Amino acid sequence: MRHRILAPLCATLALLAAVPAAHAAATDQLQTFVTSVKTARGEFTQKQIKGQGADAKVAGMSSGTFAFSRPGKFTWRYTKPYDQLLQADGQTLYIYDKDLNQVTERKLDNALGSSPAAILFGSNDLSKNFDVKNGATRDGVEWLELTPKSKDTQFERIGIGFKSGNLEAMELRDAFGNTTMLTFTGMQKNPSLPADTFRFTVPKGADVMKQ
Repeated sequence: MRHRILAPLCATLALLAAVPAAHAAATDQLQTFVTSVKTARGEFTQKQIKGQGADAKVAGMSSGTFAFSRPGKFTWRYTKPYDQLLQADGQTLYIYDKDLNQVTERKLDNALGSSPAAILFGSNDLSKNFDVKNGATRDGVEWLELTPKSKDTQFERIGIGFKSGNLEAMELRDAFGNTTMLTFTGMQKNPSLPADTFRFTVPKGADVMKQ
């Protein structure tokens, strides 16, 4: 269960903040977000759905908090059902499992790539890694669709939803037809964050694995 909860965010690490332009198309709102929101913090809920349509089943739910400073600095902490942390300092991504007292280190460039994390934490050059187009409006949420240009990614489609100028959710569809749904609450854009917010210290006695 713990690996099913953590795995999608090892690639996605999705966290967002409110953006202006309430009546703009979703693609315009995303562009506004990546150019104007430099830092953010808030809470998230993550739902994993296996299958599609009538066969879709919720396989797991989790929740937690986030903060980020683009490009490449963020914390993504699960508080339920397990205490796990993903944190990046601009160069290295650290994945910490408290129960196992285990840390995994990865180079940040390799971890982000053309994943959704590159949109949220990386540079503003979306067209370099994604084909972007406006999608449908569902329940008042305007969606846009991003398709990674690289084939070396676990996601085949990424949906990002805005409502009244605020980022509401993300849908991450993998190659097996499964979906990770992220919703965001309590978001603050461009808050002042302490300098050590993204500094990771290996917990005492933790095993460290480098990938």
